[in-house]
Amino acid sequence: MFDQQARLERVLARHRDAVVVEPAPGRPALIRRDEILVAGQDAGAAEGLVRRWYDSRHDERGVTRLRLRAAAKVDVCELASGLGASAQAAEGRRRRLSVSPNHLVHGQPMWWSGPADLPRPAAPLPAPEAAATRRDVTVAILDTGLSPHPWYADAEWYREQRAEVEEVLDADLDYELDAQAGHGTFIAGVVLRHAPSARLLARSVIGGDGVGDELDVIRALEWLAERGGADVVNISLGCHTYDDRPSPVLARAIAALGRRTVVVACAGNTATDRPFWPAAMKPVVGVAALDGGVRAAFSNHGWWVDACAQGVDVASTFVRFDGTRPPAGGIDPDLFDGYATWSGTSFAAPAVAGRIAGLAAAQGIDTVTAADRVLDPAAHRVLPDLGVVVGSGERPGREAATVHAESPVDAIG
Repeated sequence: MFDQQARLERVLARHRDAVVVEPAPGRPALIRRDEILVAGQDAGAAEGLVRRWYDSRHDERGVTRLRLRAAAKVDVCELASGLGASAQAAEGRRRRLSVSPNHLVHGQPMWWSGPADLPRPAAPLPAPEAAATRRDVTVAILDTGLSPHPWYADAEWYREQRAEVEEVLDADLDYELDAQAGHGTFIAGVVLRHAPSARLLARSVIGGDGVGDELDVIRALEWLAERGGADVVNISLGCHTYDDRPSPVLARAIAALGRRTVVVACAGNTATDRPFWPAAMKPVVGVAALDGGVRAAFSNHGWWVDACAQGVDVASTFVRFDGTRPPAGGIDPDLFDGYATWSGTSFAAPAVAGRIAGLAAAQGIDTVTAADRVLDPAAHRVLPDLGVVVGSGERPGREAATVHAESPVDAIG
């Protein structure tokens, strides 16, 4: 297991504007200091209410970031909690303002979430062969981006976005692979194992260190909504919030995608039932990890988890990285040549996202209907606090039989 305190200290050292908050003992969260996020339509009202502490305003796609003066020493969690109620009382509103601190989100095991171990080099895997499909399906991957890989390097969808989404593998120039570099590429391979014909659409929302914030995720979601959305969105990252409630600003961004989009997110890796966001949101399919037929030791669980899939020793596409250090020319013993194995709920989630996308493509149905079939408790085994078992260990049923009849793709693990 990792030294979580040491990882926290590294996050705080690298992100100087980050701060730990813990309104309830034993339930910490990470936020950007002196920042609050406001849904675009509420920006004017919120700005008026915080004017005494106000420093600057930055309007983004569908969201506004308000910066407060550091000298004011404002508790942004308390402020965000009180703003909605104050606006309701002052203006007779029927609803609260959508306001939230800017929480940090995590992918790699920097503190709470992400893969449960480090990636390990693996032997090459055969590229999945696409079977006949009845419709095109687009899967958006909000993560670290995508590195070139033989599985998709010549695909039109990759060529169109390659320059803007390529991952940064060694941002700190220490000749070592960054903690989460390759995470998005790995997830892309898991999706393609289940939906070989899918068109992938990548956005970089976290860095190679595995850390980003809600604002970056919201920007990507708003961008997706503006371009007409995607059939499935995979979000293998997340956070705990200061009040254990969903960020209303992030919730609005997910809702803006519309009811035809299925959002899948990882449940997190702290072996707790504490809600992990956005996986715990009602419109989102939260996915836990299995180790064989039981819950992986690291996997989160609880009433808010909808499904589970294999998340231990998953094999997939990865980056090429040899760790060469000039001038000695030594080679890192962990030589990555495009494939790896990795463990975590981060990799159970795209197995479910890929299953949904693959079924929709094979049968020519919308992804909401496909999700209903993949997650049908009457057709699959259900585990307490883990939801429907997707993939290995599922109970034979209509969806499983159909997928294997029309697609060569089997579940990983």
